[in-house]
Amino acid sequence: MNANELLNAYKTAKNYVQDKQIAHDLNLTPQKLSKIRKGMRYVTDSEAVFLAEGAGIDPELALLACHADRNENPNIKAMWENIAKKYNGLGLSSISMSCGIIAVLFSSHADATITYVTKCALCILC
Repeated sequence: MNANELLNAYKTAKNYVQDKQIAHDLNLTPQKLSKIRKGMRYVTDSEAVFLAEGAGIDPELALLACHADRNENPNIKAMWENIAKKYNGLGLSSISMSCGIIAVLFSSHADATITYVTKCALCILC
């Protein structure tokens, strides 16, 4: 995700038609926003967080993407992008939700579940 993609996601989420509407929300002039679009100016960290929250995107992922965007060194830029891909691929929210569901299931049926699991484990081992 680069600055243009972040701006477009915010624009879509807010149902905006023009970039000057985004500029108004960010307290920027339309010219500064145009420079961001052209790559002559970068999105600041606070702007990235604001746009990400408005677009329903993880702010940490937006920050990683913006740092990758800012770097001129292709090797370091690739490292930032790789970090962002790894972070995005972790799916931590789905993992934690799954663990929560399993914990609820085990706590509500703890005795029956433990007995069943124990019997299954013993059958497999035998």
